[in-house]
Amino acid sequence: MTATFDLILKGGTVVNHDGAGVRDVGVRDGRIAAIGDLRQASAAETIECRGLHILPGVVDSQVHFREPGLEHKEDLETGSRAAVLGGVTAVFEMPNTNPLTTSEEALADKVARGTNRMHCDFAFWVGGTRENAKDVAELERLPGAAGIKVFMGSSTGDLLVEDDEGVRSILKNTRRRAAFHSEDEFRLRERLGERIEGDPSSHPVWRDEIAALLCTERLVRIAREARARIHVLHISTAEEIDFLEHHKDVASCEATPHHLTLSSEDYATLGNLIQMNPPVRDARHRDGVWHGISQGIVDVLGSDHAPHTLAEKAKPYPASPSGMTGVQTLVPIMLDHVNAGKLTLERFVDLSSHGPQRLFGMARKGRIAAGYDADFTVVDMKRRETITNEQAGSRAGWTPYDGREVKGWPVGTIIRGTRVMWEGEIVAPGRGQPVLFSEALPA
Repeated sequence: MTATFDLILKGGTVVNHDGAGVRDVGVRDGRIAAIGDLRQASAAETIECRGLHILPGVVDSQVHFREPGLEHKEDLETGSRAAVLGGVTAVFEMPNTNPLTTSEEALADKVARGTNRMHCDFAFWVGGTRENAKDVAELERLPGAAGIKVFMGSSTGDLLVEDDEGVRSILKNTRRRAAFHSEDEFRLRERLGERIEGDPSSHPVWRDEIAALLCTERLVRIAREARARIHVLHISTAEEIDFLEHHKDVASCEATPHHLTLSSEDYATLGNLIQMNPPVRDARHRDGVWHGISQGIVDVLGSDHAPHTLAEKAKPYPASPSGMTGVQTLVPIMLDHVNAGKLTLERFVDLSSHGPQRLFGMARKGRIAAGYDADFTVVDMKRRETITNEQAGSRAGWTPYDGREVKGWPVGTIIRGTRVMWEGEIVAPGRGQPVLFSEALPA
């Protein structure tokens, strides 16, 4: 009897737990049903993928989509539009919105806003604070929660938890892996005078590598005391990579494309556009983060997509806000690095799909395997394209990589068996759903 599927991806090079090889993939009811030679099978839809690579759906586990409260910069629809245009099938969005995502009600509101409206699947980080520390064990298990996120530096108000006791009060109650922005707020305050008016290249002088390392050392010590698992976001220093190599039992970490691609030399041409927290630093640190990639110390990639309008970014430093777009360019920038020999395609898949599944316990996502959601990022590894502002799906409408030529390009985004983006066009309405996690499955 001939096997029938809803969708067959035909003749592409599948990159999964078996390595890379030409295989067909059959999809039924939104999940992967078969991998192999499906020439004798039939399907309602067949996508010809000869010459293309089929990757597990890319997961960007750190984005800021600004809704609610800051929709003039971005919202859940526009941010997720940028995501799927860039080949990203799921995102974890951050809690520094207005109101802050620090309560069950605020999380439920975001989940409701995203469901069947966002173009990709999603989860939301819940902000850990002194006020909700006693409740984080319940908050991190709510539907749609990626886990607990704590800002130890570069935040204001209730989301800033800069002291050891505040962090300890949160970590002693977590059961899932908690994520951290790790910069030492006390050192940042002491060094405010290092900022030079109108000179964004002074940003990494103010927010120096010592501020990052001090905070990460403190964080690991507290995590050990609390017997908790932690995830250090956007690693930016060679010293942190060297330190975390010795603490992989409790600490995972993330690298961003901008810390792997840009350096302090780029302030001369890009200025405030690459002002980020933690900062883009000199080439020594960029090389140090690459060392973390090559040695397996870095666990995942995240874009830290944090859009601001061009008018806001044009304010003279330090009045200019920190943050840049990134979710749409994560895949092409990293594929260009693959083609340049900086990492293998299999390592990219580990960082962008297998890694998030492994660290955060996503249920049925992050692998091309039978029974998993049919999430695929289809890429052309030979295609050369130039990244431009005009391609931007983000409401912000710009990218620091405007004019940069890359080799390797996302051709298609398929989510739960539905072709959402193909050849730069969104071809399906937003049908985003909350990501499920094994440590927080519904009853």
